[in-house]
Amino acid sequence: MNLHHLKVFLAVAQAGSVSRGAETLHISQPAVTREIRDLEASLGLALFDRHPRGVTPTEGGQRLLQFAERIFALEQAAERDLRDLAGLGHGELILGASATLGAYWLPPLLNRFREQHPGVFVSLQMSNTQEVLQQLDDALISLGFVEGPFPAEDYAHHLLARDRLLPVVGPAHPLAGRQGLYMAELQAHELYLREAGSGARASIEQAYRKHGLDARAAMIGGGTEPLKRLIAGGRGIAWLSQLVVEEELADGRLVQLDVRDLQIERDLHVLWRLGSRLNPAPAAFLQMIDSNIKTF
Repeated sequence: MNLHHLKVFLAVAQAGSVSRGAETLHISQPAVTREIRDLEASLGLALFDRHPRGVTPTEGGQRLLQFAERIFALEQAAERDLRDLAGLGHGELILGASATLGAYWLPPLLNRFREQHPGVFVSLQMSNTQEVLQQLDDALISLGFVEGPFPAEDYAHHLLARDRLLPVVGPAHPLAGRQGLYMAELQAHELYLREAGSGARASIEQAYRKHGLDARAAMIGGGTEPLKRLIAGGRGIAWLSQLVVEEELADGRLVQLDVRDLQIERDLHVLWRLGSRLNPAPAAFLQMIDSNIKTF
């Protein structure tokens, strides 16, 4: 069905006459008459009863009118929704972030963004680096925040900061308080790692390989917080972001090991789909990040 014909039909039906429908559409009366006749011919059905003072829909016209009103109401709703998306008075900011960035780095920035743009709906989905990349590939998020290595050629990206992973243990661990440790000594103790797909785990495994070491996990924790709790009350060693252990190191719940021959650093990045044009809300958030980037 030709939607232009349908729009002309709706205007005539709502106006109650061909002439008033033509005025509404700003086209000539003969053009409107021709459009109605073409629509009736394509449907094989009369849509209007003609009267000296105007027209009224036939039974078939009444049925078509119900559909036409719904169709163009949806069209108007779609236009409103997309106008909202195109502006910062409304719109959406859908983000995906790996654990450290999502829990420790992003919240103050999101609070500041919401103060500036209170009408924008914000959603933050936390997972691990591999899952964030998949969400970007599936267009489920606008911006992704990841830790550690990723295929840089596949995404547009900005470097946010460099972060250190610190070897930490509970205060009762045999190595706690020892000075001048070497990795060979750590190898004799249990190593606790994040789950597969974690950017932190990938950085640790990469660093170990470069030193000819095997990052073999004795226990795997599904997230940073479980790892902190596991090592605080156990005998394992975990390499955790300095962002997430500052409080525990300060109050003695965790202890940083003095390892001399290995330091692990990783890059923190924001990513978006290569070649894609960001909508106003994620573009504004990215601009705010660029103007507030700090080095850890």
